[in-house]
Amino acid sequence: MTVRGEPRRRSGASALRPPVAFGRCERCLTPMLRRASDDERLCASCAAGDRAVALASRAEPSVRTQLYRPQSTVHVLDKRRNPLAAPAPSAGRPLRIALLAPPWLRIPPHGYGGIESVVALLADALVARGHDVTLLAAPGSRTDAQTVGLLDSSHPDRIGASVIEADHVARAFEHVEREAIAGRPFDVLHDHSGWIALAMADRISVPVLHTVHGPFDEDAQRFYAAHGAKASIACISRAQAASRPDGVRVDAIVPNPIDVDAWPTDVPKDDHLLWIGRFAPEKGAHRAIRVARETGRRLILAGPVQPGQEEYFAEEIDPHLDGDRIRYVGEVGGRFKQELFASARALLMPITWPEPFGMVMVEAMAAGTPVIAFAEGSAPEVVEAGRSGLLVGDEAAMAHAVTRVDELDPAECRASARERFSPDRVAARYEDAYRAIATPAPRPRPRVEPADESEVVPA
Repeated sequence: MTVRGEPRRRSGASALRPPVAFGRCERCLTPMLRRASDDERLCASCAAGDRAVALASRAEPSVRTQLYRPQSTVHVLDKRRNPLAAPAPSAGRPLRIALLAPPWLRIPPHGYGGIESVVALLADALVARGHDVTLLAAPGSRTDAQTVGLLDSSHPDRIGASVIEADHVARAFEHVEREAIAGRPFDVLHDHSGWIALAMADRISVPVLHTVHGPFDEDAQRFYAAHGAKASIACISRAQAASRPDGVRVDAIVPNPIDVDAWPTDVPKDDHLLWIGRFAPEKGAHRAIRVARETGRRLILAGPVQPGQEEYFAEEIDPHLDGDRIRYVGEVGGRFKQELFASARALLMPITWPEPFGMVMVEAMAAGTPVIAFAEGSAPEVVEAGRSGLLVGDEAAMAHAVTRVDELDPAECRASARERFSPDRVAARYEDAYRAIATPAPRPRPRVEPADESEVVPA
């Protein structure tokens, strides 16, 4: 008799094979087969990512040559098919989904607003898959979903204010509960709003899926350790999930989406390099300047100087700006941002922190611009080395990679982004997570046929 969970005993030659058992990857929780003789506790995907990071971090010339060998013979862009022509329909009953966005900016945003862009694409993709979607967001938001503006106005100048977030979340919970009382319950509430909705997720009757959009820094470690079990948790990369506090379960890993078809293809390439992001030391704008000077390339810097970043900008960035070789263009959005990405020869990502996702990398790929990134955080997951960019370990290796960037095909950069980050693909993965936690649909009550009067026994 075989006991469930124990390897079956075999006789003969097959008895020499090491027994196997089912388990889960300790990092991303993917089901995997584990041999008793192995010390490996990561799935093949996570283990391969770690090996790529180790190789790239050493930045040896022979390793770079092997790791970044052009792969056009492997990845062929088939121009005859359009993967986004018709979104795949949902494989199951339509779900009633409430998407809770942050209260700060309208959706879609006009400039800054990474989370808002993600929610906008996800809402439209879920509607296209046949679901009944209600977007709970800042007033003035517009998507294909039914939109409910909860507050009197958006609050772009008060991002992070707890009184606004609390008001927004309380009104969202009230709307969800009113719909349930009216006989129109939601199957799931998908939260992108921040902290308060997760902290109070066990106070609402609807299952909650909370997407973690930021890093698990010291404050977040304490918060998720205390409140992470109150809802299902989704991370946006394996690297982000790996840094979660002990005991916090990650139920899904779903990357952020991008609509590649919304990015222009008619912008000619220039010879400049691009850095875009927040002016924080770990984002590496000062390192991008050194790489540009080393390679003799022009560099364009873009992004907001947020409160607390003024000193870094004044000391490390401003002295190097000359209006020509090193130029700062401020915060960018809309068509100008797209043209800035598309015209660049490469995007530099000299980060020294565990970047949870790095949407600018995906935006560069959608614009047909390869990414040269330090192998930190999610970069080894986002960048397909040798296809959509190069991974390096230091500034010297980044400068060398700049000389090789013309070997990468802009069409392959776009294809890489389309294949892995299309809105429909992301929506399908979130749909799987919704179905795993949604309240089961009520079963129809069996019909009771009226009794034959001839069989009724008189009292």
